Amino acid sequence: HVQLVESGGGSVQPGGSLRLSCTALGFSSNRCTMGWYRQAAGKQREWVSSYSRYGGTYYADSVKGRFTISQDKDKDTLYLQMNSLKPEDTAMYSCNLKGGDYCTIDYWGQGTQVTVS
Repeated sequence: HVQLVESGGGSVQPGGSLRLSCTALGFSSNRCTMGWYRQAAGKQREWVSSYSRYGGTYYADSVKGRFTISQDKDKDTLYLQMNSLKPEDTAMYSCNLKGGDYCTIDYWGQGTQVTVS
């Protein structure tokens, strides 16, 4: 049974920081890119950041310079350090893992709420 378990969300004032964690459990098949997405109320889900299996990191323009994605392979955990948070960062943040032989299978966590106000 594969599972992505997220934690670290919460409420913070503008300018504050939070760190999200996503632990991958039960994955025995090929794992490709892991990343974070977010969905604000009334809006479509948007990509935030990705960490490739080769160690490459990628960010949406809206978070570049403020968010840092990292991975602890020993713990099978992905992190998103979020600094200088803004009210527009308020959203449900979800962890994604692309797996399968051709990296076409999407796995999702349950989501963790981040509120900046």
